[in-house]
Amino acid sequence: MVFLGWRRLLHFCGRASFRKDLKQKQRGCLVWRCYRGRASGRHVDPELRMFLEQNTEIIDSGNLTPEIRLRLLTPNCRFWHDKAALWPYGEPYWAMYWPGGQGLSRYLLDNPKVAQKKKVLDLGSGCGATAIAAILSGASQVVANDIDPVAGAAMVLNCELNNIDPIPVLTENLIGTDIGKWDLIVLGDMFYSEELADSLSEWLKKCIQDYKTELLIGDPGRPYFVTNRIQRMLHKVSEYALPKSSPEEYNGSTKTVIWNYQP
Repeated sequence: MVFLGWRRLLHFCGRASFRKDLKQKQRGCLVWRCYRGRASGRHVDPELRMFLEQNTEIIDSGNLTPEIRLRLLTPNCRFWHDKAALWPYGEPYWAMYWPGGQGLSRYLLDNPKVAQKKKVLDLGSGCGATAIAAILSGASQVVANDIDPVAGAAMVLNCELNNIDPIPVLTENLIGTDIGKWDLIVLGDMFYSEELADSLSEWLKKCIQDYKTELLIGDPGRPYFVTNRIQRMLHKVSEYALPKSSPEEYNGSTKTVIWNYQP
């Protein structure tokens, strides 16, 4: 199962979508950068759209948010089983509905006032489920961030499935940059390596201190998250039991927790 191999690699080594070269320090206008990296329904490459539609399955069950429809890789898809070398794009981490993202999406849908009328940034958005949940919860503005452009295209298709306009997607690494004022930043399943965990905790702390941003983190208890110094500044706001249908996909995790970061 090739995708299981990718999942195991991701569990131990970290997401390719947030590379180790955290030296990007662009200070340009975020609005301009968002426009430059944005995908819209009219501009998804037709060949890529066809590939995604033919090699993913529409899912609306077996996760914490059945009201959100998503295109994901499942055992019914060809590339769940084929050799990784046959996949023509970067590793499809976006095609998995990770536990932290599921928890965040469920929390926003259950507590719409958290995002309602707010400017929301979904960091490491992947399939875009949490960004979609923010829109459905009444956020005034939502921007998704994932440096994999294929993830951005997949988000367009997922927005279409949920009858909402395409969400703007930033396709650059924002970690360490000045992203300006956001009311709420949400991120799930991002603490995959010690270096990334340290970089994230320091950068997020600065975002909160500089702009009074509210920050929510979804994580099922990964080692680099539970051992990071960020733990001393977290407030638990919710916990969800994960569906039992496919525990192998969650590396043994049985629950996911939502935390408020309060440095």
